[in-house]
Amino acid sequence: MGHFKGFKHFDREVPQKESVDNRLTHYKEFDLPSGTDLPQRQASRCMDCGVPFCHNGCPLGNLIPDFNEAVYKGDWKLAYDLLSETNNFPEFTGRICPAPCEASCVLNINSDPVTIEFVEKSIIEHAFDQGWVQPVKDIKRNGIRVAIIGSGPAGLACSDQLNKLGYSVDLYERNDRIGGLLRYGIPDFKLEKGIIDRRLNVMKDSGVRMFTSVNVGTDLSTDDLLNKYDKVVLTGGSTVPRDLPIKGRDLKGIHFAMDFLEENNRQVAGLEVEDSTRIDVEGKHVLVIGGGDTGADCVGTSNRQGAASVTQIELLSKPPNTRGANDLWPNWPMILRTSTSHEEGCERSWAILTKRFYSRDGINLSGVELVDVEWNTDEQGVNRMIEIKNSARTLLCDHVFLAIGFLHPQKKGLLHQLGVELDERGNVNTTNYKTTVDKVYAAGDMRRGQSLVVWAIAEGRQAALALHQEISA
Repeated sequence: MGHFKGFKHFDREVPQKESVDNRLTHYKEFDLPSGTDLPQRQASRCMDCGVPFCHNGCPLGNLIPDFNEAVYKGDWKLAYDLLSETNNFPEFTGRICPAPCEASCVLNINSDPVTIEFVEKSIIEHAFDQGWVQPVKDIKRNGIRVAIIGSGPAGLACSDQLNKLGYSVDLYERNDRIGGLLRYGIPDFKLEKGIIDRRLNVMKDSGVRMFTSVNVGTDLSTDDLLNKYDKVVLTGGSTVPRDLPIKGRDLKGIHFAMDFLEENNRQVAGLEVEDSTRIDVEGKHVLVIGGGDTGADCVGTSNRQGAASVTQIELLSKPPNTRGANDLWPNWPMILRTSTSHEEGCERSWAILTKRFYSRDGINLSGVELVDVEWNTDEQGVNRMIEIKNSARTLLCDHVFLAIGFLHPQKKGLLHQLGVELDERGNVNTTNYKTTVDKVYAAGDMRRGQSLVVWAIAEGRQAALALHQEISA
């Protein structure tokens, strides 16, 4: 284990950050360098529990106590080897994972959990700095060709796993660059895109072939796809956003959150964006509808563009600051979370229903009618919403971003042409990651619904394993 009294000697500590004033002037990551002393000190807090409940929270099954001990003892190479056994992309999860492992840390019962995510990021960054992350060159190919459709974290993980097992992997992406949500959905201040490219270069040099701007089902027919490849894995994600079909929805200035984030990411990358459709909130009043991570990303991006004000509302009630009587460890706690984007400037409100959008000129958005609600549990245990009388009011705003989740994958095109069976939620139905169509598998949000990046990586790994086991049987 780490220092046998480390959890008593040292408090939880994470890297310091640039001041808000400084970081709002750019889109780069803003954690200040911390060296190796801080992660070693934090790793020493791990108690090497007899039952490591951190495993309960981690979908990947990371060997958390083991790599913590290695870091504490200064054996960074061992820590990297242990982490690489279970996680293909710790440089992603070490930056953008909400760290369910930390929620399940035994220290979190009555103290502050180990900074597992920070230690994970420190390990992989140290490994890259030392040159330990290298392409795999001695792969013995088995002659089986596999197409992966969708280059988000699930597709990347599945590609990486199958390639290492000897399959010839072609990864297809309909967008102009590889990465899916990682590339265009997550702002650079949380994940700089050079981090993605660094990993892609390792994968390419290891033998994974990557094709961009290919919309499978249109540019490449499904018949050609099935004829060309022995196996196909669908990892296209859950891409159809949830809408808010209320009066005034067609007004100019109301956008899906992902449209705003993708466009801004393109601008940051130096890619061309049409001026006529560009979403520019400089000097404007912004309302973000939806209290999750995507909404927070819209907050941080709006502030960097120079918005006059940013307000974020959530339909559900404000969560408590600590676990309640029915919200017990080691489960993921339903508590209030404040991101770095919120710290940069945002008015947050909860239990608010959006009733309609207003316009002064009939074309452009000028305001939103809101009403307070309360949530009550009925005799059947169902949570029901009640509007509070005389609470309606109008919030003036110029732009609204809808960050209220995603429904299911896009059905038109590839899924319809393949004829795969869908479940009751509109996701691809599978049995052990295999669809109802011969040779075709599915993984990630396309299969399980909207979820976390760490779950997508786990799904990609498991789909690769299922495919390999079938081939090997």
